[in-house]
Amino acid sequence: LKAAGRPGLITFTMAGDPTPEIARDILLGLPQAGADIVELGMPFSDPMADGPAIQRAGQRAIAAGMTLEGVLDLARAFRQRDNNTPLILMGYYNPIFHFGAEAFLAAATDAGVDGLIIVDLPPEEDAEFCLPALARGLAFIRLATPTTDERRLGAVLKNTTGFLYYVSITGITGAGSADPAAITPQIEAIRAKTDLPIAIGFGIKTPDQAAKFGAIGDAAVVGSAIVAEIDKALEAGLSAEDTTANVLTFVGSLAGGVRAARPSSAA
Repeated sequence: LKAAGRPGLITFTMAGDPTPEIARDILLGLPQAGADIVELGMPFSDPMADGPAIQRAGQRAIAAGMTLEGVLDLARAFRQRDNNTPLILMGYYNPIFHFGAEAFLAAATDAGVDGLIIVDLPPEEDAEFCLPALARGLAFIRLATPTTDERRLGAVLKNTTGFLYYVSITGITGAGSADPAAITPQIEAIRAKTDLPIAIGFGIKTPDQAAKFGAIGDAAVVGSAIVAEIDKALEAGLSAEDTTANVLTFVGSLAGGVRAARPSSAA
């Protein structure tokens, strides 16, 4: 992306939403639609960092029978189709704990997963899961927020690999949108502490916002707005094919936005 002189688009979809079949078709179509990195959500009954759209997505996925084994099957299907696009699993630790941490890491590695975002495991618990993940070659991506002070940032960055996910708002996913100008000083302060790429997410809903936030950081992360397209399709009673097409068309519009942007760090 740096060589291309543009920021990236990171997409989030929930494994199994609204059905395992549609979720698979959407997942497989994301790279061609323009996603540079793909985040696949692991559905969980109590997603404390997520807003209504992703909560509904997780509930639909669980109701449709999606399990952590099913998530890994989707990851494997994706990797068999695409050997280049980075694939990240994102979610909460409870399902992994019940699956077995070592067993999960072995299965994720075998499925071709490149990285993990586990939002409820703080740096104080690195020995529990982060360090074993790093030992297997999996990137361990952490979140920083507007309330992360300088002292805390050091702990967050200590074992973070891949990229840093900057949460642009205080609150849950999809809850609002930050002012790009307001977070620019915070991004610059983080850049002074790390060489990791910085992806900005939470509240990015449009191609224009994806372009603006991507230009401030190194990538824009869009999840709730993509999941909302599934909501719209279900409300309209669209077929599986049209649901998939609508979601991928929207992702294409986001990709067009970030491809028109130029990262500030490239100047």
